[in-house]
Amino acid sequence: MKKHDLLYIKSIDRLGRNYSEILEQWRILTKEKEIDIVVLDMPLLDTRRGKDLMGTFLSDIVLQVLSFVAENERTNIRQRQAEGIAAAKARGVRFGRPPQPLPDNFHHIYNLWKTGKITGTEAARECNMPLSSFRYKAGNYEQFK
Repeated sequence: MKKHDLLYIKSIDRLGRNYSEILEQWRILTKEKEIDIVVLDMPLLDTRRGKDLMGTFLSDIVLQVLSFVAENERTNIRQRQAEGIAAAKARGVRFGRPPQPLPDNFHHIYNLWKTGKITGTEAARECNMPLSSFRYKAGNYEQFK
């Protein structure tokens, strides 16, 4: 963007993830780059109007309050999300993909690999899986053996 361009944003929280980031982006855009900003869902935040001291003062106050509210809402959303995940886990809900069953030849291939008769790459190829998956499955297999 160039000096005197006009930036439309839907909501103030689009400028950053938290209070300080929003204020910093606002400062960079309006003071350093001299870009006008219009926040569509908050008509008071329109830097085209009120370029005098009082207009700037009112705009800064509204910006501070809305930035705080935006960060507070993000914090609340994260907390509610964490609570929802914890409640689901307590009910026994599993997240992620369902685990794939071990191939029929896994035990035999695992023993060959463990005794050093074949490499991990060869073992993974024999089990028809990536090396990282073979190592992961082998680690779990050792725990439950």
